Amino acid sequence: MKVLVVAGARPNFMKVAPILRALEAAGHETVLVHTGQHYDTAMSDTFFEELGIKTPDYHLGVGTATHAVQTARIMEAFEPILMKVHPQWVVVVGDVNSTMATTLVASKLRTETHAHIAHVEAGLRSYDWRMPEEINRVITDRLADLLLTPSEDAAANLAAEGIPADKVTFVGNVMIDTLMLQLPVARAADTLERLGLRRRHYAAATLHRPSNVDDPAALAAVLEGLALVAESLPVVLPLHPRTLKNIERFHLGRMLTPLTVLEPLGYTQMLALTDGAQCVLTDSGGIQEETTALGIPCVTLREQTERPITITQGTNHMAPWPLTPRGILGAYADSVAAVAHATPPRPAGWDGHASERIVKALETHRPVRNYSAS
Repeated sequence: MKVLVVAGARPNFMKVAPILRALEAAGHETVLVHTGQHYDTAMSDTFFEELGIKTPDYHLGVGTATHAVQTARIMEAFEPILMKVHPQWVVVVGDVNSTMATTLVASKLRTETHAHIAHVEAGLRSYDWRMPEEINRVITDRLADLLLTPSEDAAANLAAEGIPADKVTFVGNVMIDTLMLQLPVARAADTLERLGLRRRHYAAATLHRPSNVDDPAALAAVLEGLALVAESLPVVLPLHPRTLKNIERFHLGRMLTPLTVLEPLGYTQMLALTDGAQCVLTDSGGIQEETTALGIPCVTLREQTERPITITQGTNHMAPWPLTPRGILGAYADSVAAVAHATPPRPAGWDGHASERIVKALETHRPVRNYSAS
């Protein structure tokens, strides 16, 4: 079986790494396409090295651009590759522009290539159409032949949209495969010591969503909230390039003074930072899942989450919306207090074996064609 796997941005890399390993262990041929949606070393190359991801067979190098331009560049570059490779499966992960763009191409070329599309992390919904990721999720799920869900609640979302149950398979959270494989490495590293941190004596934060960093008032409110948390314990903030750019553009640099600011971290370093934290404050989707798997209190700095299982069965708390400094501080206190009483068990399928179930689903699923094929 020949499987073409697409990766484009940092959130994808932790998902494709175990899938590629499981496919190759089962004797299947893999073709890795990296769209280059994240193109700098800190956001891409470092992750490939740490996670043992093979050198991409194709690198599209699309870089940053507006959503429309980036999507168009990916589609234009991906089409001839798909026509050349002719895989049995195109596997896309997550919800970035690369996910939707390559799905659109594969869908339009079904007759020519006979390739089927599998979406890993299908069925997640925030129901916030202001999020570009929500558009990417819904379109990808509508076009995919096989929808591989990370949590048991995702199937209900797909059923509500009229997607047949025989196209949906629960496989669990593949990102936890990477977490469990890399956790011993992260814990053995000296990341905390080099940063002068003590386990459970600091909070970690990440910040990159447009709703938080593209508006000066919103960005100032979050930074002030993190500063209030920092009055009781250090707050460590690895700065996303987008966030740093906007802090400089809005002249908010002075608001970083109470925080311990770092450059972007590789996966293992960030995992060590998350694993050692008393609490994590974030607008990242993946970190909501990682903290739930690790039993670390998490405050999500967003209006909604497409991962509600991290709230109902995990350690995640939503900060009151719209975000205010006092609201962030209160959510931090509540999240730490809740986990102090009892740490919830991991959700079903978050066991480190999702990638094996994904391979099994690809091997056994027989998509129903609704198009002419020779």
